[in-house]
Amino acid sequence: QVQLVQSGGGLVQPGGSLTLSCVASRSISSFDSMGWYRQAPGMQRELVATITSGGRTDYGDAAWGRFAVSRDNVRNTVNLQMNSLKPMDTAVYYCNAKLVVNVEGAVVDIWGQGTQVTVSS
Repeated sequence: QVQLVQSGGGLVQPGGSLTLSCVASRSISSFDSMGWYRQAPGMQRELVATITSGGRTDYGDAAWGRFAVSRDNVRNTVNLQMNSLKPMDTAVYYCNAKLVVNVEGAVVDIWGQGTQVTVSS
């Protein structure tokens, strides 16, 4: 069973930076993509950033120009560097891995435990 273990997060002032990390219990090269989602109180979970096994990245609207996702296939890690943080970025952040499980392309989502990020003065 694959596990994703997150680290990082916490309290930061507006304009500050944080880095989130996610370590997988197996080689991340087997995942179609990995990334980060977030969920604020009373809101639906939304895309923050993803990166495919080939290194292609995609970002949610709120992350463009401020966040950067990266992966380290040797350490089986995906990171999210967050800069110029705003109070609206306050949420629980979840690491995600997408695994294609059959030839029809069915995808299974694997989630980390979640990490609170609070942006406040």
